[in-house]
Amino acid sequence: MAANRATLIALTALAPVSWGTTYAVTTEFLPPDRPLFTGLVRALPAGLVLLALVRVLPRGAWWWKATVLGALNIGAFFPLLFLSAYRLPGGMAAVVGSVGPLLVVGLSALLLGQRPTVRNVITGAVAAFGVSLVVLRAAGALDVPGVVAALASTASMSTGTVLTKRWGRPEGVGPLALTGWQLTAGGLLIAPVAFLAEGAPPALDAPAVGGYLYLALANTAIAYWLWFRGIGRLTATQVTFLGPLSPLTAALVGWAALGETLTPLQLAGMALAFGATVAGQTGPLTRTARAAEPSEGPGGTVTAPRPARTISSGPSSGSRPGTTGSGRVADGAGGRRPAERRRGTGAPGTKPGAPDARTG
Repeated sequence: MAANRATLIALTALAPVSWGTTYAVTTEFLPPDRPLFTGLVRALPAGLVLLALVRVLPRGAWWWKATVLGALNIGAFFPLLFLSAYRLPGGMAAVVGSVGPLLVVGLSALLLGQRPTVRNVITGAVAAFGVSLVVLRAAGALDVPGVVAALASTASMSTGTVLTKRWGRPEGVGPLALTGWQLTAGGLLIAPVAFLAEGAPPALDAPAVGGYLYLALANTAIAYWLWFRGIGRLTATQVTFLGPLSPLTAALVGWAALGETLTPLQLAGMALAFGATVAGQTGPLTRTARAAEPSEGPGGTVTAPRPARTISSGPSSGSRPGTTGSGRVADGAGGRRPAERRRGTGAPGTKPGAPDARTG
């Protein structure tokens, strides 16, 4: 169980690590001053490719849910993030963004019924302080619209993370399909704004094409799939505490590839932020004697795992306690559904995304 959990956390962490390379790729390979076009190219092609792979469209209420999640996680987040990065000095946007874990702690209490803990609040504050030591530079007065955009982008992504956990996924739909829905919806929302504000697409050379391909595929399609997959199987606070890995990665890439220097104060900030990230992963999860996570099959559908004995550590808020002997089983994300009877044994189905009311 511990090994499976560590693997899940490590895979989810690859998303913010990948996002930390965005700055270097943008400054070294992409046309300057085209943040909205970059956001559009990151989101829409990746979403359309995933939709073509899974061939699963939303149904019923999931049309508006996917649109809302796409707007929060992609459509509003990308433009606001780039706007804040262009208007704020010396990494201030990253510092504002590092308060995301604290916002998620509060939103989880409001929307998921997860009581905030002193440890989570302290850990979030330490993470924000560590990031500030890494990215802040001496600069002039702050730009008010830039600060507002940074706060709005952080609030947008934090709300999207918590709502993704609250709504989960439709039965039988995997995280790949959910990622495709959100990227497509977000990209369609960015498109008119990008063309109205920035005009026609710029001319692209070979490095720019390579940079956009990397951003669309590895940095967006794969990274967001890992991110939403992690949200379905970890608590919202655990996932968001991985966020500080993004500015830490950006600093390391700047040092290793762009010739930037790291001061002792920055190294101390990295240690604090990384320690807070690790501390944010130590919350309790539903304990199982053997991992029973669903696997995603062709078309974005979910294949049921083999049954696992469940050791219940107490009921979650708003759900009945799960035991293997009652015909209901608990999955790794706290979701529950009736077991299917086959030859006298219960084979659990998979209904991902039901929020676990316990906090980390």
